[in-house]
Amino acid sequence: MVLGDPDLIKEVLSNKARIFSKSDLYFPYLQKIFGQGLAISEGEKWIKVRKIADFALHGDNLKSMVPDMIASAEMMLERWMMKEGKEIEVHEEFRILSSEVISRTAFGSSFKEGQHIFGMLNELMILSDRNTFKMSLPIISCSDLFKTKDEKDAIRLVQRIADSIMEMVKNRQEKVKNREVDGFGKDYLGLLLKAYHDEGHSMKISADQLVDECKTLYVAGQETTNTLLSWMILLLSIHQEWQEEARREVLRVFGPDKTPDSDGITRLKLMGMIINETLRLYSPVFAGFMRVVDKETRLGKFDLPVGVQLHIPIMAIHHDPDIWGEDVHLFKPDRFSEGVAKATNNNPSAFMPFGMGPHTCAGFNFATNEAKITIAMILQRFTFSLSPGYVHSPFPVLAVRPEKGVQVIINAL
Repeated sequence: MVLGDPDLIKEVLSNKARIFSKSDLYFPYLQKIFGQGLAISEGEKWIKVRKIADFALHGDNLKSMVPDMIASAEMMLERWMMKEGKEIEVHEEFRILSSEVISRTAFGSSFKEGQHIFGMLNELMILSDRNTFKMSLPIISCSDLFKTKDEKDAIRLVQRIADSIMEMVKNRQEKVKNREVDGFGKDYLGLLLKAYHDEGHSMKISADQLVDECKTLYVAGQETTNTLLSWMILLLSIHQEWQEEARREVLRVFGPDKTPDSDGITRLKLMGMIINETLRLYSPVFAGFMRVVDKETRLGKFDLPVGVQLHIPIMAIHHDPDIWGEDVHLFKPDRFSEGVAKATNNNPSAFMPFGMGPHTCAGFNFATNEAKITIAMILQRFTFSLSPGYVHSPFPVLAVRPEKGVQVIINAL
């Protein structure tokens, strides 16, 4: 059953009666990517790790990540200065940037150290996209004799990714054992390791859980921010008036030279509107959400038996003219000037780029902070316009990527 009514969607995703659960019929390739990580798990397993993610990615911990985000952006912009006046393919630039940020802030490493993990996860995502709608009989899928090349490649990648993550885990454990560091650390990996070693306590997680949560954050933390930044640059390249408005706001808050800080980031209201409009037009979770009915219930005017699958198509809802108006396909950040409720014709539940309710993406603030910092630092240094060679090609691989990249011409201010 496909849901398009914002009120019904809110009821399902809020799940106050605990009737709707994440579907256990997720495509098998997605399970290879996320395992039983935060994106897919339920119940006590989800509660444990959600507490860790919330602690790691919010409040003071999130503020402490700002210097690493700035340092990573500085590295990227130094490369850009050498290409001033020339064409840059920014999607690839943002892939490296977002990988560097998630490596530094969550795993205490660098993009170079985690590059092979990102590469293998990207291969796995491509295999997933290629096989999303291919189904096989259970008996056949369990037999190695009948497995396709893609299935065999995916199994090998899953094992190699797990081995690489456990190698990273062992390195952190060795440093603690040899007293090179005082404790496992307060980053995401350190908090997961603390839970992994929490013998006999409620927060204890298994080695498989640890690996799955690392995979989930590597993918979610890199992919969503990368695509958000790419589409923001595209839209601001096309709509030069909004690029100038955003630059004026950044210069008013930070001036031409001051690096962004946590207090200033919260004052970038126009930037927040641009981010929201970009997320509406190019939703990170393009396929939407799936839930299954666990107990016979009534949803709106429908009586639902146990086992019904509920599909929430985010992209369709974000482009519904009955909710957003006849200008739904236009880039108009000012539709968010008075908040989400006004933008959605008093249907705030219709805007859900990172989900809704208790399962809202734990990294929502992390991603938007990184986007604000990066775009602010770009606007302080450069103007940019779309290259004549750009070909518009939105392509779904978990998030909606620009398949042929985003080429822009940059000029120093």
